Amino acid sequence: MTESPSRVVVTGAGGYLGPHVVAALADRGHEVVAVVRPGSQSETDPRAIRLEADILAPDFDVDAWGDARSLVHLAWKDGFVHNSPAHMSQLSAHYRLLTEAAAAGVTRIVALGTMHEVGYWEGAITAETPTNPKSLYGIAKDALRRALPLALPDTVSLAWARAYYIYGDDRRSNSIFRKLLEAVDAGKTVFPFTSGKNLFDFIRVEELGRQLAALTDAEDVTGTLNCSTGVPLPLADQVESFIAENALPIALEYGAFPDRPYDSPGVWGDSAVIREVMARG
Repeated sequence: MTESPSRVVVTGAGGYLGPHVVAALADRGHEVVAVVRPGSQSETDPRAIRLEADILAPDFDVDAWGDARSLVHLAWKDGFVHNSPAHMSQLSAHYRLLTEAAAAGVTRIVALGTMHEVGYWEGAITAETPTNPKSLYGIAKDALRRALPLALPDTVSLAWARAYYIYGDDRRSNSIFRKLLEAVDAGKTVFPFTSGKNLFDFIRVEELGRQLAALTDAEDVTGTLNCSTGVPLPLADQVESFIAENALPIALEYGAFPDRPYDSPGVWGDSAVIREVMARG
């Protein structure tokens, strides 16, 4: 638990990851402002203050969330649609939001990044791994990651938390695991699949929420780091385990789809920094 609970704002609190970050921060004793889109039907942890707002609108005023010390920025449109035009068209709005939050007194920002900033890479990703993104999603995220250290004042502690292959709470995701559940719902017994040979760093959404909450309190930890397990597993093994654990009456049709050209044979996050943060409690 944190020794100095304070007000923490979580953007994207109604998305896939957001509720788990909100819950983890509340568990640590913080007063959490959960920011969701106007009209959102998502449920909010009863311990949090719910704020409906379009945070990327030009007229949004960060004073709407009150006197906050920390900001966890998760909000991002079309995160599962890697070449959506929204990534580039909204980039400046994300930049404006975070710089205005800093000007309003936020002293700790944890921004969610992605492995797709790196592009094609084989092996462990560290903070020093060069980036060469191959999608609009990766390009936009990497541009924001590079810009913020140049734009934020020295009074702000910034952590850029790269996420990897998130699973769990699968009905609310847009991952292959949700697609499998929906295929079973539709009565299908075969699921078209890739080769499944690629190695990824899989992390449960609840654990990622706890990592981001702990990182919010670790204000001395700055720069780019990985929120990950550090353990690479074949996609096929993870999916087959999901099918078995949930007793799904469906089989994978290997090779029905080609592997994406920007996915490496094996990539995972070096988790040394986040393991140290989590060990603090």
